[in-house]
Amino acid sequence: LNEDNNTTTRLLTLLNVSALKSSKRKRTDSIEPTPRVILNKRRSVQFDTAESTPAASEGDEGEPETPLPDTTTGAVEAAAVKQDPYEEHFGAQSSHLSPLSQSSMERGSWKITRSSRRALGPVTESALEGSNLPALPPNGNVVLPRLKTQFERSQEKLAQKVRSLQIDLLAVLTSYRDLYVTRSNIEAASPIREAAMLHVLNHISKKRRRVLKNNERLAKAGSNPPEDVQDQGFTRPSVLILVPFRSFALRWVAALTSHTPPPSYQIENHARFQAEYGLPPGAVDKLAEAAAGVYPRDHVEMFKGNVDDSFRLGVKVTRKSVKLFSEFYSCDVIIASPLGLRMSIEKEKNADFLSSVEVVIADQLDAMTMQNWDHVQFVFSNLNQMPKDSHDTDFSRIKPWVLEGNGAFLRQTVLFTAYETPETRALFNKFLKNVAGKIRTEQLWPPLQIPEKVEPSFVRFDCSSPKDELDKRFDHFIKHMLPSVMKSAVQSANTVIFIPSSFDFIRVQNHFRSLVGTTHTVLSEYSSNQDISRARQAFFAGNKSFLLVSERFHFFRRYKIRGIRNIVFYGPPDHPQFFTELLSFPFLDDSVDASDVTCRVLYSKYDFFRMERIVGTKEAVAMVSAI
Repeated sequence: LNEDNNTTTRLLTLLNVSALKSSKRKRTDSIEPTPRVILNKRRSVQFDTAESTPAASEGDEGEPETPLPDTTTGAVEAAAVKQDPYEEHFGAQSSHLSPLSQSSMERGSWKITRSSRRALGPVTESALEGSNLPALPPNGNVVLPRLKTQFERSQEKLAQKVRSLQIDLLAVLTSYRDLYVTRSNIEAASPIREAAMLHVLNHISKKRRRVLKNNERLAKAGSNPPEDVQDQGFTRPSVLILVPFRSFALRWVAALTSHTPPPSYQIENHARFQAEYGLPPGAVDKLAEAAAGVYPRDHVEMFKGNVDDSFRLGVKVTRKSVKLFSEFYSCDVIIASPLGLRMSIEKEKNADFLSSVEVVIADQLDAMTMQNWDHVQFVFSNLNQMPKDSHDTDFSRIKPWVLEGNGAFLRQTVLFTAYETPETRALFNKFLKNVAGKIRTEQLWPPLQIPEKVEPSFVRFDCSSPKDELDKRFDHFIKHMLPSVMKSAVQSANTVIFIPSSFDFIRVQNHFRSLVGTTHTVLSEYSSNQDISRARQAFFAGNKSFLLVSERFHFFRRYKIRGIRNIVFYGPPDHPQFFTELLSFPFLDDSVDASDVTCRVLYSKYDFFRMERIVGTKEAVAMVSAI
């Protein structure tokens, strides 16, 4: 009840501010070309087709649109709405949003079922108690013909397996359910982006068509306008795409332009975009230019190109053009990094441009966990909030469920990650509130292939609460594992300690500083090139017995480290390939036998996601269940 009152109070304040601004404009304007709109007084308003709504602004007016069904009878309109997932989900009277569905969402009453979605593989489907998941549209038939034709042309060049993946992905996306893809591989990345961007363009196009159709109806109605013209949110941006680096923004825009080729579309500011989001002129991309095998393939795909992580880009889409670098409040799509978006919000002291977002796509979540995850949570916590300013909104055109502050219950969220972590699962559980339901793909991981005859020793510690996990791990490490390592003449030298968490890394480093008679050096994400060179050389020469390595350092740098004979994992790495790589590093040196290499892994039952990627899902279940 308090939350409802708070939403109502903020909305009334917004209406009063908007009305006050409107009256001030009336007093200062000496010439008024058209009667000004009085909020919520529809019958005294004269609507203009070109300027009545932000969504029908520059680039939209006067363009030929594929007409919607004639609305003079009402029956045809009702049939069209019933058949179109967009209208059914995001229409003024959403068929998915009801007091029962909202109540079930607030209680967390999910009905979980498991099934298979063909190319997507096994999935877990979540539906609210008392509701049914919407049927999946067959073969993407709800995509507008103009977009679908170009998409089918591009599909002709793809293998059947890839085409099936795109079609099955589109079927889920166009049903407007939330989707969490827990393992996206390198080969499928580009086709997945193209399918997701087709869904984005389809969504924007249907929204624009509805607005223009209502503009036409209002213009024809004259002084007796229809009442059912609620077709907008507080602000225009309706799609948010989160990516970690500028290079990925470049790839998503490439996916967009693959559906909007010239001469049918004009891409505005494309040269500027290539200059700002690509590499500077004359720059050499050593990752992209390196011979195959010099760098791990996943590292090349992640870090080739421009890896700046602070940016935000507005994209405006009309029937015949795509305008890059559009102002936020006049754009349809925002492509940004979590850091860049947070800086914008904190600078403006509001997140009004995110108040009416209907589709969110977060790509490369695994990379974002290696940045500052707090930025991701900050962005999601600011989605679909009541705006602080009216931004010249025509409140008579706002959908009722937007006015009521229920945008989060209809927002579609799509998450892509190479592997699952507790942070990404928590994001899925906490911020995805779509009453249409949500789908999470499942993955049975096989055991990792590691160097032959190297036998890792997995050491578990008991922990009954995730709140105590950090302290229990540190306690076990300094009281049991580290003393046993230092007692051994062999293991007390040439030893790497790999630490996944940055917080744990600082804690372990401080502990080593307090030890007397023990030499160590460190490699962290904050190490300079000079620091890295010194640390590697000192460890290889034997001047330092222990080398502390953070997982973020290995993620960003991917150096090969020589001189290793003993490896201690303070916790299993998030990225499974890091485990294999570290076990292979001792064999970079000549005459090293597998019997010379030791490996210990400290884990608890809360490391299940990491453990299943190393020992395999089935074995991980048995190992954590035994605790």
